[in-house]
Amino acid sequence: MDFALTEDQMSLRDLAAQILSDSSNDESLRAFAKDDRPFDDGLWKTLADAGLLGIAIPESKGGLGFGLIELGLLLEEQGRTLAPVPLHATLVAGALPIAAFGDEAQQAILSRVIAGEAVLTAALEEVGNHDPARPMLRATRSGNGWTLDGVKSAVPYGAQAQRILVPATSEEGVIVFLIDPATAGVEIAAQQSTSPEPQAEISFRAAQVSGDDVLGSMEQGGEIARWIVDRARAGLAALQVGICQEALKRTAAYSSERIQFDRPLGSMQAVQHRAADGFIDVEAMRSTALRAAWLLDQGIAAPAEVETAKYWAAIGGHRVSHSAQHLHGGLGADMDYPIHRFFLAAKQVELALGGAQPMLAAIGREIAAGNTEPLAGAR
Repeated sequence: MDFALTEDQMSLRDLAAQILSDSSNDESLRAFAKDDRPFDDGLWKTLADAGLLGIAIPESKGGLGFGLIELGLLLEEQGRTLAPVPLHATLVAGALPIAAFGDEAQQAILSRVIAGEAVLTAALEEVGNHDPARPMLRATRSGNGWTLDGVKSAVPYGAQAQRILVPATSEEGVIVFLIDPATAGVEIAAQQSTSPEPQAEISFRAAQVSGDDVLGSMEQGGEIARWIVDRARAGLAALQVGICQEALKRTAAYSSERIQFDRPLGSMQAVQHRAADGFIDVEAMRSTALRAAWLLDQGIAAPAEVETAKYWAAIGGHRVSHSAQHLHGGLGADMDYPIHRFFLAAKQVELALGGAQPMLAAIGREIAAGNTEPLAGAR
């Protein structure tokens, strides 16, 4: 396991950094906040033209054929710039599982994703359910198809997506469906989230879907649902690394320039300690996110490692974002000041990942069961 980036990975990261930095900055984000667009479609097209929307789509489908680590590098740059585009929803939660499990007809939409003409998402979250891989949404056989009943909440870009991955539970087990949001019985309502990212509540009221809408085989349904959830969580962890690293960088610059009691704020030991703690948190977030992504790219089930990456992204993201806001003093509470955007973005990821205690309990269960991967060279 070597986390040194290859030349191709560095080139992809640098290209993403250049495009996202050029298009997403404090001024453009301030203007975008007054716009009524759900995402920056111009930037989305630029990313498509650069080939970055096909980063993890197989070469046989017109993509670049990379994996979750490379997607993580792209998401980290998005977090650093807070670029308002549906990268995680479309590329991680949508395109990855369609490429891995979809049939020829289902995979046809991947060419539209690569061209920047389609948005994808996955409807994973449900109120009162802490494990999206064991959904409460019900699927009942109806002739050659299925009837879906239930509600999915906080679906990123749910109102903008051309296709939505929907895990549901039937008498035969968990099934993952790839559905058209225009299907009769599917009702989509906008939801307000902590961050500017558009989300939706999707209600399925006797929604009729065909057998052709099942992703993969029915026997694989539970495995596919877990596969999607693990990669979606690992992707959020990578996004959080970029958000928190940039928030900490800006805080260091501010505290070095801000004069308090006739001396730079950053020269005070308590401020230095808090900044150092933030640096440790960011590096822990980065290493655990990379390890989870590497294991998943190798096809290794890594429940404890994914939960560990989630834990650090949630708890570390909480600490870093709060430190950044607090060390900015009164400016940190100003919603027009840029650091507040990073606070809201980090809080959104933290809430999406879930509470720390359930994560720790899950890690403990996996360790007790022996379901962890030793580090290379470990005995």
